[in-house]
Amino acid sequence: MTVGGACSCDDGSALDRATIPGLQRCRTLGCLDAVGLTEAYLDRIGRLDGVVRAVLALDPTAIAQAAASDRRRKAGKLRGPLDGIPVLLKDNIDTAGLPTTAGSRALARGRPARDAELVRRLRAAGAVILGKANLSEWGNFRSSGAVSGWSAVGGQTRNPHAPDRSPSGSSSGPAAGVAAGFAQVAVGTETDGSLVCPAGTNGVVGVKPSRGLVGVDGVVPVCRARDCAGPIARNVVDTALALSVLAPGTRGLVPSDQPSALRAARIGLWRMPAYGEDVDRLMTRVGELLRERGAEVVEVDVEVERTRDLLSGVLPTEFRRDIEDYLRTRDDGPGGLAELIDFHRDDPLERTCFAGLDLFEQSLAAPGPEDPGYRARRAELARRASRSIDDLLTRHRLDALAAPTNPPARPIDCRTGDDGFPPTSTPAAVAGYPSVSVPAGFVGPLPVGVSFMAGRRADARVLALAAAYERAADARRPPRIATSPTDPV
Repeated sequence: MTVGGACSCDDGSALDRATIPGLQRCRTLGCLDAVGLTEAYLDRIGRLDGVVRAVLALDPTAIAQAAASDRRRKAGKLRGPLDGIPVLLKDNIDTAGLPTTAGSRALARGRPARDAELVRRLRAAGAVILGKANLSEWGNFRSSGAVSGWSAVGGQTRNPHAPDRSPSGSSSGPAAGVAAGFAQVAVGTETDGSLVCPAGTNGVVGVKPSRGLVGVDGVVPVCRARDCAGPIARNVVDTALALSVLAPGTRGLVPSDQPSALRAARIGLWRMPAYGEDVDRLMTRVGELLRERGAEVVEVDVEVERTRDLLSGVLPTEFRRDIEDYLRTRDDGPGGLAELIDFHRDDPLERTCFAGLDLFEQSLAAPGPEDPGYRARRAELARRASRSIDDLLTRHRLDALAAPTNPPARPIDCRTGDDGFPPTSTPAAVAGYPSVSVPAGFVGPLPVGVSFMAGRRADARVLALAAAYERAADARRPPRIATSPTDPV
């Protein structure tokens, strides 16, 4: 990798600053190979994951995958920007030969027979699958009071910036692992907030693409019609390059090095006062920086409570239908939701961290998809979903919205579970619109992100705005990870 004019992968600071284009330049110069890069990441995982606990399983073929990439490079047959680049996958993404558990011991006895669609794309592009990353069990759709980052299979993932603090979720391991320097890129999933919230909380970049841009075939669902998969990395360009592989026909999404993206853009600034005074002061600085770079900034507010209520009303029906469809593709676990509930009630390790089952139970009791009440809620949600963003964009002639991604991370507390907060992710998530979270700054030692959101299929726009803001703010800093949770950092 290029650091100070030389190529090196001998320390964590070099890995932390590396970009995929820089790594590929070093490979071309012959001062770095994919095997050495993969070994460097595996070494960091071995030394530091005892604290962070982001990685659930390693792929024993990772070095062989990297060696194959090196042979392709020597033959002049690299498959693209991700060839030889180490990637972690959230453990709700089917990966042949590796566990796919959604964090639950109910699925820990077997292996999926096939790769998910997005894994097939990564392999075809030459990416090195390092392994699987921990997550909030069942994508945070098991209990309304679950602890983010905890699963019975992987234990508690910790925020690398402050190991006593939450990593958020449900893509906890992907975000914490990328922040800790365990992979160049990770792939997570989101129904509402599960990509961008942990990205913001761990001080990295997370992209929730437009719904349907990345295939979710082979992803353990919360709701297939609403679920998205997307990349997490330490910079915007790496997420865009990963997205160009995950989504066919999207190479034009990779932003060029152009700070002009903010010039003359009209940005709606949504402060979200519920996140507290420290975050509000940070958002004041975000607005000032946007103006300094030539953007017009208009203060706006977005109503989310009714949308959240409607989403909570339709997801139980959709989860039951879709999780039972998925379970039928596996011959190594429960055959349906009722059996899944019984398994979790009977397994003592599934009850060790405020791990209730109320969302499972609500889903089992939920009406079917033909129920008139469900259909009415779904229709109202669809109307509200796009209006919440589209009306603001039209009324104020806006190019995008910017909002704080997250409040400062809360302490991890298995006795009480997570404290809830209203996520700014909801409007884009429910509408199926793109959002990108980039580091905005810190409250004490804790990262806070800013999310850029826009309308239907505006992925290129939000990536360009995020890249320009990232360059102007330069707000990310790597965590200082101790060798045990109680060591000083």
